[in-house]
Order: sequence, then structure tokens, then C-alpha cells
Amino acid sequence: MKVATARFDIIRSPYDNVPVGQMPLSDETAIEMAIQAAQKAFQVMRKLPRFVRADILARAAAIIETRFDEFAGLIASEAGKPLYDARGEVGRSIFNLTNAAAEARRYSGHEIPLDMDARVFAYQTTQRSGRPMDLANVSLEELSVLRQRVGIARRFPIGPILAIAPFNFPLNLVLHKVAPALAVGNSVVLKPAPQTPLTSLLLAEVLTEAGLPEGALSVVHCPVLLAEKMVKDDRFAMVTFTGSASVGWHIKAIAGRKKVSLELGGNAAVIVCADADLDLAAERCVRGGVVYGGQYCIGVQRILVEQPVYQAFLDRLVTRVAACKVGDPLVEGTDVGPVINKSSADRIEAWITEARREGAEVRVGGNREGAVIDPTVLVGTRAGMKVEDEEIFGPVLTVNKFDTFEQAVCRANASRYGLQGGLFTRDLKRAFGAIEDWDVGGLMVNDVPIFRLDNMPFGGWKESGLGREGTTYAMDEMTDIKHLVINYA
Repeated sequence: MKVATARFDIIRSPYDNVPVGQMPLSDETAIEMAIQAAQKAFQVMRKLPRFVRADILARAAAIIETRFDEFAGLIASEAGKPLYDARGEVGRSIFNLTNAAAEARRYSGHEIPLDMDARVFAYQTTQRSGRPMDLANVSLEELSVLRQRVGIARRFPIGPILAIAPFNFPLNLVLHKVAPALAVGNSVVLKPAPQTPLTSLLLAEVLTEAGLPEGALSVVHCPVLLAEKMVKDDRFAMVTFTGSASVGWHIKAIAGRKKVSLELGGNAAVIVCADADLDLAAERCVRGGVVYGGQYCIGVQRILVEQPVYQAFLDRLVTRVAACKVGDPLVEGTDVGPVINKSSADRIEAWITEARREGAEVRVGGNREGAVIDPTVLVGTRAGMKVEDEEIFGPVLTVNKFDTFEQAVCRANASRYGLQGGLFTRDLKRAFGAIEDWDVGGLMVNDVPIFRLDNMPFGGWKESGLGREGTTYAMDEMTDIKHLVINYA
């Protein structure tokens, strides 16, 4: 839904500050109109047959396919994401929509068995007949009575949902909220990240073209105070948020009784064992740690390497990091573009400087130009440094050695975050053992934490979040159960 407004924000490229477009700025009146429209649209959405909701999502995927380059170019421009990764995001978004369409058709409840316990049967029969039931001498006729109750648990949409999305995946992480919400029959008010709202606006245009009922999706670009007011608004049945841990837990604190789903930050660790394929491990750690400026909540940050192969791995890693092409995200072949804004670059640069002052050594990188931070490898870091304890959200990798596997898992787990981790080993015993003691929402064996398919359950332990995303898992979060019992005796 588009709401008329006289005010606009100019959205600029984080690489060169060139204007990308203008975004309508929503005031209190516009937000109130969006909420009321979502309430009205929910009454339509909840009654739509499954195939109608599925067809809308499938048509949206087909439209994005025809406008693939337009979406990729916009993401690259407003998010500073290199074209290769922007195209990857558009491709994932098409799968996200088509998968949500498929799940919309088959998503259902289930039967609850009501004839599981003999004592309950005896009690119910005694109540009905007024005489004690002798379970040793029960006739088939009497047993058949218990089979005449059927329990059905059905899932129903819960109502308008407030979705608050991050800047780093301005299309696909938006769809992780919007697609499952629409698939089950909810309406959505979407607040995109302030740095990347234009992609959300384009997505809303596509969904409207695909046949989404009026008001079922509204995009509001507004200041934080108005966003907080929406979080507190009881007309929303749920708030789903992806972003920093501090903001996420603040949202939970002020949201009241509504459902809250939080996909928050991390400082993901990767363990590289002596039996690992070192070339694969180094290649994937570079991909997972510095590409797109390291702006992944599941990006590689802390690498722990078994002592016998530490130097061999480090040499491979440094060589590959140094070979990354840094610069304009709109130039083909660029690996690392800018971080999202100057203040983020200031913070990352300060953390590198602080780590060096406290004894860490820069093996490659460490330089900065504007909002572009050169991909950086630090060694000799330790607990207590920001680059170890906090979420860098920048192209910075720390590398340290370990002596025993138990020591490595303990250090990897010594974080208040627990989103995803990576482990390179040929030993399945280690892999299964690690997940017992390493409190993360996902462990990728012989890969890095950024591996994610959009139908996977995704979410974190500890301060990394609450609830799960991934198509059917998000649909569960966005619905609730009504249990129907029928006695046809």
C-alpha cells in the first residue's frame, strides 16, 4: 500500500554517496493508515484459499525473475553489495518465494490421537455408565466408544505482523518475514532498514502486481521513535526483527504480550582441525569472512586452528585475503565493497587499532578508504578484545591456534552469542561431539557459518535470538493452534 506523503529521504550509495533514489518518509498519519489497512486486509487474507495465496507468491517470484537485473542493481547500489553477491541474493529470493508458495499449498495441522491411555478410557466410561470399568473384561463394543472422538489440531494465522528488516540482505531477509506471513494468511507492515528501503518498495510493487490484496503489505520508512510506537501497538499480533542484539532485546522488552521473533547478531567461530582440507577451509573462510565487507550476522569472525597445521592454514588464508578485489561494488569482479556507512567504518577501524594496541598483529589489510575497509587478518587476539567478544560486522578475521579439540570447542562456545558455527574435519565423531557442547543454532561441518538455504531452520541460542526463520519454521511462528474435538458417538 502506498501512502501519500510530502517528505522524502534521499537514499545514497555507501560507496560514493551518489543518490540512488528517494524514499517516502512515513509520519504518524501514514503509519496509522498502514496499520488500519493491515487490520482490514487480514480479514481478507485469512479467508483466502491456499491456492490463491500460493499463486500470488509464485507470480511474485516469476516477476522478480523478469526484473532480475533491476533488483540486483538496486541492491548493489543502495546496500553497497558487490554485483556477484547481489545477484546471488536475488536468486535466493526467487527460491524463497517459490518455496513459500509450495508450503502454502501443503501447510496443515494434524490429528491428535485420543485413544492412547486405558486409564482415561476407564475413567470416561465410568463417568458415562455410573459403574466401575473392569479393563480386563472390556468388550469390543465398549472399546469402540473411545474411537468415536477425533482430535484435529489446525493452525490459523494470528493477525497483522510488524516486520523490521536489516540492511545487509534488503530483499531476501525481508522475504524471510514477508513470504511466510503471507503464505499462512497474515498481513504485514514492513519497516525496512533506513539505509536500504528502496528494495522493499520495489518488492511491494511486485507483490501488488502479483495480485496481493490491498493493505496486505505496507512499507513504512520512519524514525526510530515511530517504529518503537508500532512495536508497542497491540493491534500487531507479532513483531519479527532481524538486527543487532541490543535493539532486538529492547524490542522484546517493550513489545508487550504479542509474539516476538528475533534474529540477532553473532561472532561466529570456525574450528579447523589438523585432518581438514586446508585449501577448502581457507577458501571458505575468506568467502565467509570478508566478502560483502563481512556484513553477515553469521559471517566468519574467529578462526581456531589446530596447532600442527596453524602456519600452513594461515599462509593459505592470508594469500587468499590479499587477492580479494576491493572497491566499487558496481564493477564486475569486486569481492569487497564498502561497509554500510562511514560510522560503521569508523568503528571497525577503531577496533582494529585497539586490538593492535593490545598486542594483536595485522597479517594483511588493516587499511581504510572512505567506507571501504580492506579485508584484514589479525593474529594473537584474546578474550576481552572487541574483535573477539563483540560482533565486528566487518571484513576482519581473527586467527588463533589450539592444542586439543575440547579446548577449541570451549573457546568457540565462550561467547554470549550462538548463531552458527563452522567445523572442518574428516572425523564424524568430532562433528557429532561438537554439537553436544557448542551452543549454536546451526553447525556447518566442512563449511563456514554463512552456509544457509532458505528452507533451513535458522536462529540462535543465547543472545543471538529467539524463535526460528526458514519457511515452514517461520510459518509455525506466525500461526497458532486451535484444537477441534468431535464426538460422533
